[in-house]
Amino acid sequence: MAETDLKTLLRAKAQAGAEIAVRVTPKASRNRITVGEGGAIRVYVTVVPEGGKANAAVQKLLAKALGVAKSDLVLIRGATARDKVFRIRG
Repeated sequence: MAETDLKTLLRAKAQAGAEIAVRVTPKASRNRITVGEGGAIRVYVTVVPEGGKANAAVQKLLAKALGVAKSDLVLIRGATARDKVFRIRG
């Protein structure tokens, strides 16, 4: 999927109260977001999953892609799991 298509898809989901489910892969070779078949969002981050570092990196990367502030993106489920759900505050 082209990067502009990805940004368009993610920004369409960026509405207050929206919940966004993602699958996280820590210790990746580079930070990136992909959308797989069926619309599943995968987030790859380079940091290790220790002390919430990976969660913070996912929050920062996802917030940038969605065009919202990091403080408006709240992790509501999956703090210690690979499958996470974020909610956009608004």
